[in-house]
Amino acid sequence: MTEQDPLLWPRYAEPADIASIESVPLSERGLPESTYSLLVRAADLWPEKIALTVLPEAARWREPHQRTYAELLREVHRIANALRRFGVQRSDAVALMAPNCAELIPALLAAQLAGIASPLNSGLSVQHLSELLRRSGARVLLTAGPELDPSAWECAQAVAMSGSLDAILVLRPTGTDAPSEPLPRISGTLVEYLSVVAAAENASGFDGVAPRADEIAAYFHTGGTTGAPKLAAHTHANEIANAWMLAANSLLDEDSVLFAALPLFHVNALIVTLLAPLFKGQRVVWAGPLGYREPALYAEFWKIVERHRIAAMSAVPTVYAVLAQCPLDADISSLRLAMVGASPLPDAVRAHFEQHTGVRLVEGYGLTEATCASARSFPDAPVPGSVGQRLPYQRIESVDGVLVISGPTVFAGYVGDAPRSDGRLDTGDLGYVDAQGFVYLRGRAKDLIIRGGHNIDPAIIEDTLLAHPQVTGAAAVGRPDPHAGEVPVAYVTLALNAEVSEHELREWAAARVTERAAAPKSVTVVEALPVTAVGKPYKLGLRADAARSELTDALADVGGIEDVRTWIEDGSVAAEIVLTDSADEAEVKAILARYALTTRTVVHP
Repeated sequence: MTEQDPLLWPRYAEPADIASIESVPLSERGLPESTYSLLVRAADLWPEKIALTVLPEAARWREPHQRTYAELLREVHRIANALRRFGVQRSDAVALMAPNCAELIPALLAAQLAGIASPLNSGLSVQHLSELLRRSGARVLLTAGPELDPSAWECAQAVAMSGSLDAILVLRPTGTDAPSEPLPRISGTLVEYLSVVAAAENASGFDGVAPRADEIAAYFHTGGTTGAPKLAAHTHANEIANAWMLAANSLLDEDSVLFAALPLFHVNALIVTLLAPLFKGQRVVWAGPLGYREPALYAEFWKIVERHRIAAMSAVPTVYAVLAQCPLDADISSLRLAMVGASPLPDAVRAHFEQHTGVRLVEGYGLTEATCASARSFPDAPVPGSVGQRLPYQRIESVDGVLVISGPTVFAGYVGDAPRSDGRLDTGDLGYVDAQGFVYLRGRAKDLIIRGGHNIDPAIIEDTLLAHPQVTGAAAVGRPDPHAGEVPVAYVTLALNAEVSEHELREWAAARVTERAAAPKSVTVVEALPVTAVGKPYKLGLRADAARSELTDALADVGGIEDVRTWIEDGSVAAEIVLTDSADEAEVKAILARYALTTRTVVHP
């Protein structure tokens, strides 16, 4: 087998190719057994080729740290053997909590080799992280040290104080030459630098037994920053199949260079920019630890594209909205594929980016429970309104208006739940699929605004507001209402120097929404719409704000109200009303009882 094997690499350049691809069963395509087998194959085929180019940070992008495929494999062996010495077995989880850096990439692959990788977002609360560690059963944590991410380091120490960890292995910044800082002692927990414990280990091979296709490779948490996030279990077969489906794209050959800047606790970074490039021996340029969240990156971005001849990138709409405003001060003719997903792509963002760069944005669709990607678009065959054609060997159908996925990428289940047996995934996404397999989204079922029993898709409101020439972003949510249960309200961001008022925007939307019930009761202008660490819209915070606004108005004529506080608790809005001694608590409770909210009153002397 070589990288030119026609069985492994069928033609996949246009929508019509999917029929020919699926005429050969996936089981006959000779895919690697595991993510480790995939890396071994790459190191055998391209041992001296650069696999990784890791930037220390945007300001130092001319000082990259590089590894060949052979070097990457040796480092994975060292780390995996070190984990095995710490007692990690095939069914044991290894937690990883660090921003992207040169050490994290081989560490994640090593965790999948020795046991099960469980990447964590350090932005979660200590309580949530502790719960995720408990669910995963991880006793070893690989984490950013004080030089790389002080907040993650503090969080790791706080978690360790609970006594749930046997070892903390510390990662250092990319390309650092500074002497390492002494690490603290934590009773009952070994604390040491990862590079120190891995240095003496065998680099020529893995001392244990390599994983099988049906064994678990990773746990990825699927929740946001509220409630208790779930852990989705991916098998090696899940990850290999999904990575191959993306790598099979005929637009990118083995000389194509990819840019990666999404965090490795997110499946997109793992599947799209780590595993898929291994199939063809492509080089990946990794941004600094903050990735797309580093403001300084945007001033240097086009120069980085020119220097490394970046051919493909993957990002969320908010990133492309910013890049559309960055002066083109470099030759970006190498950039052929700009992939976008995670949230709906506003038409204005698409138009501005494509007009500014001449590069077409290519939408995709996927979710963690289906490993990562389930649909892709084609730059030379755009289908307006669609997020792309289903990927080969995945089946997507609309059941009662909700998309259901089946096939080799559907995850093994949530940790702690009963194993999945039917192989079908109810996505919770509203939409339909046409005869050619193109997917059209109509919103998320759980995001529906229910006004007096009438279901309102927030996308109707958002699309209307985004059509306004001065609106750059929009999010619609339900505001509690004592009569209708919920009424729609919207939050928007505006273009620089915009002069439109909130009242004018509300009138604009009311005159144009496709259904009368969807006319927003209010439109609030904000500097930025809240998003998660990977750029997905974070509507829970907006729902809490809308509830606070409603309760504040409802209690405006009641004396003795000191404060109205709202937050999200297990996915629902909760509220606390702080009263003074002079307040009529019974009257307040009578008003609160009109709302379907969890509320409480507190008297503050």
